[in-house]
Amino acid sequence: MNHLKDTFKHKGMRKNLISQLKEKGIENQAILDSFDLIPRHYFLDLAFEEQAYSNMAFQIGSGQTISHPYTVAFQTELLELEKGNKVLEIGTGSGFQTCILCALGAKVFSIERHRDLHLKSKQIIHFFNFNPKLFFGDGYQGNNSYAPYDRILVTCGAPEIPAELKNQLKIGGIMIIPVGEGIEQKMMKIKKINENEYNVREYGTFKFVPMLERTVK
Repeated sequence: MNHLKDTFKHKGMRKNLISQLKEKGIENQAILDSFDLIPRHYFLDLAFEEQAYSNMAFQIGSGQTISHPYTVAFQTELLELEKGNKVLEIGTGSGFQTCILCALGAKVFSIERHRDLHLKSKQIIHFFNFNPKLFFGDGYQGNNSYAPYDRILVTCGAPEIPAELKNQLKIGGIMIIPVGEGIEQKMMKIKKINENEYNVREYGTFKFVPMLERTVK
């Protein structure tokens, strides 16, 4: 990881990105600060370094992407995160969102079903000296060992809201999940009222890679 450099140019591009996020309606200062703290170009191949601070998604291998910065910020804002919250993240991917959650003071438990991404993201996350619990496994199953969670964040498009994840959400907790089987999903915010009752709200249309079927490879 010695090749990772954060120059004045990179810092300037980050400031510009943060201005764009503000213009798009992201108001939470702690989230904006975390985008300044975590250099997004560290999570992309050097070939994409110049584009790292544009509001774009990029391929990161295994058919997966690093989400648009706005999408990451928007999902994080919807979480209504409080320091010390236990957060289950479905889809570690590049590790960028994981680092944002850690920077915001969350206790993160993150699951990735692609072994190569799981191993790659582990390196970069530890580079920042964050210590989330990272698992290689099936996101549909969540991780019951550490349940219940204050927050659950799903970073891939699910055909439906997995029952197992709803079960692992604490009463009063919040799940953010993009739901839909096509190329577009509706961003859903689910608050658990009690064991059988949920408040569900929709927050616009987004595009995510699909939450993959339950086989792990």
